[in-house]
Amino acid sequence: MTVIEVFADVACPFTHVGLRRFVERRDEIGRPDVLLHMKSWPLEVVNGTPLDAGFIADEVAEIRRQVAPTLFVGFDQRSFPRSSLHALTLAAAAYRASIEVGERMSLALRELLFEDGVDIGDDDVLVRIARDNDLHVDLTETSPVHDEHAQGVARGVVGSPHFFTPEGGFFCPSLDVQRNDDGHLHITSDPAAFDEFIDACFA
Repeated sequence: MTVIEVFADVACPFTHVGLRRFVERRDEIGRPDVLLHMKSWPLEVVNGTPLDAGFIADEVAEIRRQVAPTLFVGFDQRSFPRSSLHALTLAAAAYRASIEVGERMSLALRELLFEDGVDIGDDDVLVRIARDNDLHVDLTETSPVHDEHAQGVARGVVGSPHFFTPEGGFFCPSLDVQRNDDGHLHITSDPAAFDEFIDACFA
């Protein structure tokens, strides 16, 4: 088994794109032995303020328009979570069960948020998900999230998502994201960087 560590926020739309593309490529080449360990990079902690739903909705609209028209089909700004800390706490608890359970949970939470329009900041929703997966977690005990954030700081994480492969680190390898002088978001796919990242994951 090969484990690729990913520091990211569950509410980061760029991460959702990158993870989807990674899983699709993994399925194409038939390498289920390469798994993702998604660790917390809580942007509300990094930035000192919760993510703004309107700002994320604008990013989602630009991602869909420019590079990923088939993603974010059910995204609903009105159900964007006020905080991702409890969802990240649930994901961390799932990884304590096993890396397979953790990966499945981390991907599922992003699907619920970005494809189904579910508020994954709602504790009632998270408690139901935990119960359905036989997980016991105190959602208010967010120290694992902060511990993972501290690990990311120590390892030089620059943003969400930051992947660590056996061959080195890659920040947001599937997309080139820039803002022009007037603040407009310009996003392009970066196939060369993504292929280099994939080679490092599956070498």
